Amino acid sequence: MPASRSPRPAAAARAPFRAGFLQFAPRFGDVAGNCRRVLEHLEGAAADLIVLPELAFTGYHFADRRELLTLAEEPANSPTVAALSDWCRRHRSHLVTGFAERAGRAVYNSALLIGPRGVLHTYRKLHLFNEEKRYFDPGDTPLSVQKVRGVKLGLIVCFDWAFPEVVRELALQGAEIICQPANLVLPGFCQQAMLTRCIENRVYAITANRHGKDVRPHGELRFTGLSQVVAPGGMLLAKATRSANRLEVVELEPRLARDKGITARNDLFRDRRPDFYPHLAHAAAAGRARGRR
Repeated sequence: MPASRSPRPAAAARAPFRAGFLQFAPRFGDVAGNCRRVLEHLEGAAADLIVLPELAFTGYHFADRRELLTLAEEPANSPTVAALSDWCRRHRSHLVTGFAERAGRAVYNSALLIGPRGVLHTYRKLHLFNEEKRYFDPGDTPLSVQKVRGVKLGLIVCFDWAFPEVVRELALQGAEIICQPANLVLPGFCQQAMLTRCIENRVYAITANRHGKDVRPHGELRFTGLSQVVAPGGMLLAKATRSANRLEVVELEPRLARDKGITARNDLFRDRRPDFYPHLAHAAAAGRARGRR
């Protein structure tokens, strides 16, 4: 349901950027069916950008790596990506979607930025959550900012929310909107944390979570819904319920994310004093060293 809570800029300014999320409940293992359902939900949507959930087409609760590999796709040869790219062409729009990405013998929990010409960028999840460590390879793509119609996007996936450095790095690179495909199971932690990320970095954030549950022979997982769009300063612009499909598009003004002032005398980026937080860099280096052992 389209909605607008941001004031319109003056006539000479850039038009608002229309962006939002699709929340739905994928069926585990039904890649083609989930793609068809996504396209049905998106039909007629008028937006510059829509964010879909993490692993939107495979489902989430894999038994093991072998099962994941049977469902993962290489983006260049994926019927799913081809169908999404076609939707983008017909609607002159862009999507960010979670995707089980196969790359040779590796398989990543990825987010794809897709436009009318196909895949524009792939981000591979840096911080794997719980059982994901058993079957996904850790992400290896540097954090970077992508442009869509002049607006700067930063991509993260789900559990990346728990590492404030990720959004701060993207914001320092100039990101104006953080796009977060998610399959959240912890009770509201991410949704609350992303309000803080938007306050401390003065950015927009779109969290597209799924709802429902994956019921498998080895157990079940229930997902928390509550997808949301947050403005710089932490104001909620849109929020879904816990257990219903929802397509939400709002008007964003990216220029607001370029202003890092929080008081008349405080700029959140210019006031940083990184010389006094050396352990941020040292801890990262130590973590990489442990990972190589």
